[in-house]
Amino acid sequence: MTEKNPCSWSLSDPIYVDYHDLEWGLPVREDQKQFEFLVLESAQAGLSWLTILKRREGYRRLYAGFDVEEVGRFDESRITSMLQDTGIIRNRKKIESSINNARRFLEIQEQYGSFCSYIWGFVDGKPVVNHFKKLSDIPATTPLSDTLARDMKQRGFRFLGSTTLYAHLQATGLVNDHLVSCFRHRECME
Repeated sequence: MTEKNPCSWSLSDPIYVDYHDLEWGLPVREDQKQFEFLVLESAQAGLSWLTILKRREGYRRLYAGFDVEEVGRFDESRITSMLQDTGIIRNRKKIESSINNARRFLEIQEQYGSFCSYIWGFVDGKPVVNHFKKLSDIPATTPLSDTLARDMKQRGFRFLGSTTLYAHLQATGLVNDHLVSCFRHRECME
């Protein structure tokens, strides 16, 4: 039996272990899942990812299972209700930006046929596979995340800067940043 050797960041909490072993870095080619990660990543700004993962079910509940069309219709009364619910991060600007981002997401779907067609176009449809040996080698941003952030900002997205979008690219498998010693490095290649 071979040892798993997961990325060391995932060992601090069972929630991280499951997230790392089952999701992080697996290529996502479904718009609803892309939207879920955009909402969660933008909510994470300034907080730990573990804080967000612990509230993920609250986000699923309040964001209609991440139905982008429904979220795009949320109004002030819905925002007021969300601000009362401890199941999510109760930050008005983050909630408002997620609704705005849902509307921008729908515009991209209209223009490109799907959000996945748009975002995967930045990597020519294939994941960028890095070969990092230690966590300190992994950057917070790259020219790819800088380019994506500029483009999304021009399209009106908010709370999605280069660092947040690099985390999104990693989470959704457009960039494989599992350490080469990690069992998931090979598993997350398409």
